[in-house]
Amino acid sequence: MHFDFSAALTLATFVTGLIAGIYWLTQRNKGNLDESKEPVLVEYAKSFFPVLLFVLVLRSFIFEPFRIPSSSMMPTLLIGDFILVNKFSYGIRLPVVNTKVINIGQPKRGDIMVFRYPKNPSLDYIKRVIALPGDKVGYFDKHVYINGQRITQKPLGLYEGVGQGSNMTGALLQHESLPTQEHDVLIMQSRPSIEGETVVPEGHYFMMGDNRDNSNDSRYWGTVPEENIVGKAVMIWMNWDSENSGIDWNRLGSTIH
Repeated sequence: MHFDFSAALTLATFVTGLIAGIYWLTQRNKGNLDESKEPVLVEYAKSFFPVLLFVLVLRSFIFEPFRIPSSSMMPTLLIGDFILVNKFSYGIRLPVVNTKVINIGQPKRGDIMVFRYPKNPSLDYIKRVIALPGDKVGYFDKHVYINGQRITQKPLGLYEGVGQGSNMTGALLQHESLPTQEHDVLIMQSRPSIEGETVVPEGHYFMMGDNRDNSNDSRYWGTVPEENIVGKAVMIWMNWDSENSGIDWNRLGSTIH
């Protein structure tokens, strides 16, 4: 069973604020605001409401933490990375319903974006934006094609994985150059890839993992609608991998590209 933390946080903030507000109005009308006689429930509500409200505003409109559970974004993001996601890069959205109320910006090719998985919106996925609305995007022979142009890859040698990602040791490490972003990808030549071409619908985005042969992405289930966007991944604030000596101090504070 999936636990919706955002909905629970919103409900808790509303309930504590309602209890504290109703009690304050009731006592104010009676001319009795003696805090020493407040019921225990009201004391708890008054104590927790500002904390919950702060966390709700921070998490819903500014930054939200996520943990990377899989290898689909290697070598850019490793298993055990804890990241911060900017919630206002692509517009201000209401919590729970995820409706955009203020338009600030749009995803760009190369952005690493967190979104709600279209086939199961209770799950959050993280992938790289490869193609924008209206683009014709294809994937053939381990290469991305955008509007008929083959995206170049420069070989960097063989990848050496660490910790839980050590199974990717020996994969080809390639430097890929999208029109607006350069980044590294992993390719496994011996593993067959799904191939094809499609036009990205308006209001949708084509997403792919940097670990090209180990990523469940738009090649398999289609594009991501704009209303499923959560935010832009911007920084690694912690990395913990029990199979790699615990904390990797070199990754702390790293910006995400």
